[in-house]
Amino acid sequence: MILHLGGALGGFSAYLGVPGGSLLIPLIIWLIKKDSSPFLNDQGKEVLNFHLCVLAVCVVCFVTCIGAILIYPIAVVALVLGIIGGIKAQEGVAYRYPLNFRLIK
Repeated sequence: MILHLGGALGGFSAYLGVPGGSLLIPLIIWLIKKDSSPFLNDQGKEVLNFHLCVLAVCVVCFVTCIGAILIYPIAVVALVLGIIGGIKAQEGVAYRYPLNFRLIK
């Protein structure tokens, strides 16, 4: 649950001047705990893949100058999906983010 919520809430670290917080928090937790549980390993990869995709979409939006319009809705969607993922993980259900490219296997 902390992986999903850490990724969702880590996105706000960019507003505090620490870019990449949505990747940093789940990455640290996943690297420390990935060998302790197959479920945690799977969900850690899922969270990292999702936030890598969100970061890539945000970079594309920023570069193409449509970022002013789409960055905030993307951040809200990432926050909501992270909260849903945290709730599902608390229930013991493996959550899969929609439209997620699985780069880390």
